[in-house]
Amino acid sequence: MPVGSELILYHAAPSRSSVAHWMLEEVGHPYEMRILDLKKLENRAPEYLAVNPMGKVPALVHGGTVITESAAICCHLADAFPEARLNFPVGDPRRGPYLKWLFFGPSCIEPAMIDRMMQRETGPRSAVGYGDYDTTIGVVADALRLGPYLFGETFTAADVVIGSTLRWGMLFELIPDREEFKSYVARLGERPALKRAQATDAELAPPSAD
Repeated sequence: MPVGSELILYHAAPSRSSVAHWMLEEVGHPYEMRILDLKKLENRAPEYLAVNPMGKVPALVHGGTVITESAAICCHLADAFPEARLNFPVGDPRRGPYLKWLFFGPSCIEPAMIDRMMQRETGPRSAVGYGDYDTTIGVVADALRLGPYLFGETFTAADVVIGSTLRWGMLFELIPDREEFKSYVARLGERPALKRAQATDAELAPPSAD
């Protein structure tokens, strides 16, 4: 896309910014990508820290406003481009549950998986934000039984966030091998927007070492 596009995504592949990349493809609005090489620490360069002081990707610039954190970017894009029908607007009774799922991924599923991957003791349940691993996974599985998406036949930005989290977790066997998860991830994998984002990321990803 030409420089000066209304939407600019600071991106690295593979990374969490692939979530925002997929979401932009679902939205269907033109955008520009600015690629950062994490191995060269381009995300720690002063120019990028001026965009996102956390030095992480993704960062989205929309009309001069910077939005960071994948779930927040997905929420923003869904609201900013309602014609894509990826959200439930304010006033819709599904708005609250939709927001819950948007942020359940990074606040519950991801930390539960990381604690398991690092083999860390999670501490008292009352002190852990996600409670416990088994409850977290069970809540997601129960929701997906109503499928095909979190809100039945309606695909939303929440599916981008939860789906991305589950897809990543399944790669590292951090999500149980259950039919609810396998069938959900398989359905998401057939979405044209995800296929386009994956194809681009495959081209952008640095070559693996021999």
